[in-house]
Amino acid sequence: MRASLVLLLGFVATIWVVEIVNGLLGHRLNAYGILPRTVDGLPGIVLSPFLHANLWHVMSNTVPLLVLGLLAALRSRGGFPWVSLFIIVVGGAGVWVVGRSAAHVGASGLVFGYFGYLVAKGWYDKRILSLLIAAAVIVVFGWGILFGVLPTGGFVSWEGHLCGLLAGVLIAWLTRGKRGAAQ
Repeated sequence: MRASLVLLLGFVATIWVVEIVNGLLGHRLNAYGILPRTVDGLPGIVLSPFLHANLWHVMSNTVPLLVLGLLAALRSRGGFPWVSLFIIVVGGAGVWVVGRSAAHVGASGLVFGYFGYLVAKGWYDKRILSLLIAAAVIVVFGWGILFGVLPTGGFVSWEGHLCGLLAGVLIAWLTRGKRGAAQ
């Protein structure tokens, strides 16, 4: 659990450092986000969670990322790095395939992925702790998640939200009934 916590805090710290550098560069690094259906956009699948549109974007992702990430670390029993990597890669690949033509950046796909993972984990495990965590996550984050996956246009990557959510559900399904996600 300690390694998962260090990983999560390190990830969030890296996001903040990248945002400071990116801000000083006029957010030019966002060109390395996911650019759907382009070869140049493939590296963005892994890089996009570290890139954000502005300071407000990073701030709005930080608390849910920490809360849901911590809960996901607790539920994945040592498999947290693999759960996180799966959500980033599979969710990002989904955005690359179905996203609109724009640079998709931000860690919210991972946030939505953790939400999907935790809710699906409750559904598949049917253990009281998993169900309580799933219910709490739905109560606290449910409305934001619901409206985040709706196609609203503008500057919000609802595609990133939806693909992250689906990737989280998928990794919960793939690891159902196992002691840890890494097995």
